[in-house]
Amino acid sequence: MNLIVVLGAGESGAGAAILAKKQGFDVFVSDFGKIKDEYKAMLEKHQIPFEEGQHTEEKIFAASEVIKSPGISDKAPIILKIKERGINIISEIEFAGRFTNAKMICITGSNGKTTTTMLIYHILKNAGVNVGLAGNVGKSLALQVAEAQASPTPPEGGDAKSSQDTVNQNSSPFGKSGGADYYVVELSSFQLDGMTEFKADIAILLNITPDHLDRYDYKFQNYIDSKFRITQNQTEKDAFIFWEDDPVIKAELAKRNIQSELYPFAIGRKEKTKAFIENEELVIKILKSVFKMPEADLAIKGMHNIYNSMAAGLAASIADVKKENIRQSLQDFQGVEHRLEYVATVRNVRFINDSKATNVNSCWYALQSIKSPVALILGGTDKGNDYSEIETLVNEKVRALVFMGVDNAPLHAFFDGKVERIFDARSMKEAVDIAYRQAKSGDTVLLSPCCASFDLFENYEDRGRQFKTEVRKL
Repeated sequence: MNLIVVLGAGESGAGAAILAKKQGFDVFVSDFGKIKDEYKAMLEKHQIPFEEGQHTEEKIFAASEVIKSPGISDKAPIILKIKERGINIISEIEFAGRFTNAKMICITGSNGKTTTTMLIYHILKNAGVNVGLAGNVGKSLALQVAEAQASPTPPEGGDAKSSQDTVNQNSSPFGKSGGADYYVVELSSFQLDGMTEFKADIAILLNITPDHLDRYDYKFQNYIDSKFRITQNQTEKDAFIFWEDDPVIKAELAKRNIQSELYPFAIGRKEKTKAFIENEELVIKILKSVFKMPEADLAIKGMHNIYNSMAAGLAASIADVKKENIRQSLQDFQGVEHRLEYVATVRNVRFINDSKATNVNSCWYALQSIKSPVALILGGTDKGNDYSEIETLVNEKVRALVFMGVDNAPLHAFFDGKVERIFDARSMKEAVDIAYRQAKSGDTVLLSPCCASFDLFENYEDRGRQFKTEVRKL
């Protein structure tokens, strides 16, 4: 029996299970937590057996291959036991890639992934390209691939080939068909860790700063290696877009033999730079083609968003999108929820939702982009953060700090004695109320937590939406 076991029944897990079932595999889904009703309904509709609140090891260890949701740590007991038995573990993205011929534009980096992903999708969609949005945003890639395909007829003998045989032969049991011509895929390091044969036709690496070190044995190099997996399996026919002034990327490129064609971007122009700012214009140069537009016309502002626009413009140019489509989309893009999202102004105090800032570098970008004094809401699940990166900006701009989390000890250990006004909050309402009282007319209240959200909230979206709700109550 060729059994695919899916661990985790969220967006990626449910999608992977449906694709596996549609491809003729036996499927079992196991989630140690509670499965949301919408995903239960999806599994039941496709008659896929599942369990929640437990992992039945007898069923899981019968798998020919396991698809692991990215939120499950490689150090989880069930994962260690699966590895001990030599069962192959992959990600949903790796599995989905086996069953589509679509070109993949893949984006990773410590910061800016979602904005760049959404911007590329916006450009391609507006240009009339048949494009899907997947990964950390949009619907599950596996689900989109499944929905694009007709149910297969198994070959003689009844069973589908094993999924591992599939990847070794670089073809699905029933062929690849249908779906989008391009998928724009946001990839976290956790997703990249579960990918071996998957290839990005256009790979984008925006930046690398310390993040998620608790998942990488607190070794920055392990995290770096994970990010660079986005270039694996690329050939000279593929493209690698990257920020050439990032010191970590620069050092790693000197050590690595990247096969794909290189498309570096930076603010200042160098000999091989493909996107840069010159005479207050964004310039993209690919072969003999030159694209220009005034920097002031970019819809999303701030230095970090100039980088995001460069990466998106390069990707769209490589995908042969017309210049006028790129220009129009860079001008009318509306931005991303929970990323430097303006919420409201209350008695001349502006409120900005940057809940997606789950690492210190993201908070640095947020503080750097705000010109007024700030009441800053920080906190959550600390991932081994080094707050020294924002220390100078905090000293220059922050009027008050509000620590919001179950355990604020790491924040106090770093900031006590450096900032005069520091407060603790145990709920979003309390955090917003304190920050509002501390702010003066003309100030900004900024939620940019530096930390994961899981101590008090379901996820960063829940955290951001609670922030907006409490602000609107003011």
